[in-house]
Amino acid sequence: MTTAPTALAAARPVASPYYIAATEAVSTQRLRVLKQGQAFAVLDDFGNAQALGPAAQGLFFEDTRYLAQLALTIDGVRPLLLSSYVAEDNDALMADLTNPDLAGGNGRAMAKDTVHILSTTVLGDDVLYQSLAVRNFGAEEAHFRLELNFAADFVDIFEVRGTSRTLRGDLLPDEQHAGGVTLGYRGRDGITRRTRLTFDPPSEAVAPRRAAWTLVLAPGDTRDIEIAVQCLRDGRRSEPPDRGACIAGAARHRRARQAQTTQIFTSNESFNNWLSRSRADLEMLITETPHGLYPYAGIPWFSTAFGRDGIITALQCLWLDPALAAGTLRFLAANQATELDAKADAEPGKILHETRHGEMAILGEVPFQRYYGGVDSTPLFVVLAAAYWRRTGDLALVRSIWPQIEAALGWMTSYGDPDGDGFLEYDRKSINGLINQGWKDSSDSIFHADGRLADAPIALAEVQAYAYAAYLGAADIAVQLDQPERAADLRDRAELLRQKFERTFWLDDLETYALALDGQKQPCRIGSSNAGHVLLGGLADPARAARVAERLVAPASFSHWGVRTIEGTAQRYNPMSYHNGSVWPHDNALIGMGFARYGLREPLLKVMSALFDASLFVADQRLPELFCGFERRAGSSPTAYPVACNPQAWSSATVFGLLGAVLGISFDPPGRQIRFIRPVLPAWMDECRLTDLRLGDAVVDLELRRHGEDVSLHVVKRTGAVEVVTVN
Repeated sequence: MTTAPTALAAARPVASPYYIAATEAVSTQRLRVLKQGQAFAVLDDFGNAQALGPAAQGLFFEDTRYLAQLALTIDGVRPLLLSSYVAEDNDALMADLTNPDLAGGNGRAMAKDTVHILSTTVLGDDVLYQSLAVRNFGAEEAHFRLELNFAADFVDIFEVRGTSRTLRGDLLPDEQHAGGVTLGYRGRDGITRRTRLTFDPPSEAVAPRRAAWTLVLAPGDTRDIEIAVQCLRDGRRSEPPDRGACIAGAARHRRARQAQTTQIFTSNESFNNWLSRSRADLEMLITETPHGLYPYAGIPWFSTAFGRDGIITALQCLWLDPALAAGTLRFLAANQATELDAKADAEPGKILHETRHGEMAILGEVPFQRYYGGVDSTPLFVVLAAAYWRRTGDLALVRSIWPQIEAALGWMTSYGDPDGDGFLEYDRKSINGLINQGWKDSSDSIFHADGRLADAPIALAEVQAYAYAAYLGAADIAVQLDQPERAADLRDRAELLRQKFERTFWLDDLETYALALDGQKQPCRIGSSNAGHVLLGGLADPARAARVAERLVAPASFSHWGVRTIEGTAQRYNPMSYHNGSVWPHDNALIGMGFARYGLREPLLKVMSALFDASLFVADQRLPELFCGFERRAGSSPTAYPVACNPQAWSSATVFGLLGAVLGISFDPPGRQIRFIRPVLPAWMDECRLTDLRLGDAVVDLELRRHGEDVSLHVVKRTGAVEVVTVN
């Protein structure tokens, strides 16, 4: 066995073993991202990986880095970058490169900008394709050498994040084959992983892990070089690389998804660009599983199925894309815990927190192979099931997962509430598990007004709201399944929870709900964004909901880029922290959806406008996982958080959650109605058009127009039996 390399060595808090290390290299390099299936690539602007030194770059497959370096040179020098972009649909990375001034060791000097190299990178399910189209634009013959340095380290994604390992498996000798080379690694899990590189035309033999081509191009001549990098693993069947089939398959999938979802157009082109970028990013993260579509959480750290993230993403997109919710529900139902397993924080009925496929997870070095350490995924699963039924009327799917819904409800009233006080709470069972198990899962994210960390078991405010919505939603389903007594019991539970929550969590002097209750049932008297989720679940008293909203958009909470996770006056406030003062787009979307539920239009528009403004200042209008919570400064952009996932599924879904909220859109499948309840449009949007909005087999095209503070609605096209109504 060999000693483990640490890709991003950095100091980290002892209490947080899964801390994501940040280095200068991470925070200053612009990254380009591609994803397909279980594979993703993180590259620089050149289409290279780790060309300038250690970084969280490469080709990853099933939580393992199969290609650690890919670095192109021309006569031993890095090319000059002309431009670089990822195609609008995220299918390809295009980089325009040219030669620098070259002395010409072959006796032929070459001035800069003589040779153009168009590098095109495409990702398949388990293979990366890179095409180099080389053309001589000079007036004389060009004689030069292209070289490609490559390497594979087969490190686990947790090693790339900064987690140290004492032992690793063994790197295998390189295997030369016709047209290329195979690099290999035999892991301590007994699995052999291989990276197969193929070159067309074949490389000249020059050195280990280096491919080279000597090119002589007359003026105007071109030469094409094709490179394929395939990820191979024991026990997994892989097809031979076929770049054309990969591109065609991606195009077919894109067309099918476009035909399945509602299309949105507005009078604001910048907003349309945000919509387009968000949709493309979300489509890239959505992965086909045996159970249907599932939105993987984010790249690079979370390119896998997370229960909470998948559910919240599906909820934000439910009004325009119910198929995503259907796949998410089936996947989570199939992966629900059925036994006690303390190492995985698993208990019967509990819904998945995350799943991993890498060596460290398989060996149990991290507990995340199939991990259940989240207190909110289980009630949110029930919430999504009920919301899906209300959106589609698809009782067949809901009936098929009713046993899993009942198991989730059973967990909520037993393991989730061990002391029987009616509140859901958490206390990790796995010594290696997450200390905090709500969406703010940093080790220091739940604390008291004096800065003391809260002791477990902890009852989070927002989780009680999720539980309340879950009980009521399950009651509605039970009625449809001819179980009136079960429905009545669930409604009684919801009402008891509502009454006790108001008595226990409300902080009248702070005009908000407590962040949480600690193990001694003492409230954490902190103004936090969690209170906004209480509105999302419908648990808040209406008068108190208005007071919470007013506090959330007041200066201490609102940075003018969005609502901070905690108020700027809190003891542990740090705008550069992960959860204690930063701004998370999805958090703001859920808060906005909560405002809409209570008819709080002004704060809703304020939050939506802030996130829209943020999208205008970030690269590619791609909202990251989070950004720092500094106050907005004139002419500046949001301050980046250095190791944020980008893209992140629930951030990409933010625009759809907020737009659905301002439109007030809801559905009544039995009544064949699409309803717009108190719709409102921001001052910077005069018109919003929805094409192919579906309810069952009916399809409508709609146009909403703003007239001051009022919105009119016009049905442009209708196919099938459906009524469209506005409710003021």
